[in-house]
Amino acid sequence: MLKLITGLHHFQSEIFLSHKELFERLAQGQTPDALFITCSDSRINPNLITQTSPGDLFILRNAGNIIPPYGAANGGEGATIEFAVAGLGVQDIIVCGHSLCGAMKGLLNPEELRDMPTVAAWLSHAEATRRIVKENYTDLNDEQLLNVAMQENVLVQLDNLRTHPAVSVRLSRGELNLHGWTYKIETGEVFSYQPGEGQFLPLTEVAQVTERRCPRLATGSSI
Repeated sequence: MLKLITGLHHFQSEIFLSHKELFERLAQGQTPDALFITCSDSRINPNLITQTSPGDLFILRNAGNIIPPYGAANGGEGATIEFAVAGLGVQDIIVCGHSLCGAMKGLLNPEELRDMPTVAAWLSHAEATRRIVKENYTDLNDEQLLNVAMQENVLVQLDNLRTHPAVSVRLSRGELNLHGWTYKIETGEVFSYQPGEGQFLPLTEVAQVTERRCPRLATGSSI
């Protein structure tokens, strides 16, 4: 706690004052660019990874960056998604998984969750991920399975996201974009799923391709 309290004092006495205009503007309301859905893992910092400021991202975090299908759970995920899309009008939703994910490890090894029934119940919303990995990747070792599970889970949760009415309506109008990302803790790399290639590609590579194809679109925009 001493570390947290010291940091709080530093924020109030140094950081807040040096960004006073920003916080005064934020006090008038929020207009985030995107809803960023990621894991609760303490090693993940969405604003640090994307180099964004307060007010830029509306962030939803939970174990395993899981999005229960509409009506399947009574948690805050559905309300957060609905508010971000229908209330704040975000134009982009990013689902971001990450390497070395403990939730995915528990999903693949349910025997390790015997003393954590609430976690096990929560991970049931990723059952499709477990079955996809179990039935389609039988030739991989444990490390490879964990990486594949992290990637497949992002795609499964994007499918779940589409079941939410606020999302489906905006998608049908062409007013909303969904993105699947993965973050590699060991290297800081971010990968973006490309449906045309059927795989996750380095986000820097995707950005370069976009810029070559449509330089005006790539300038000042994110993928």
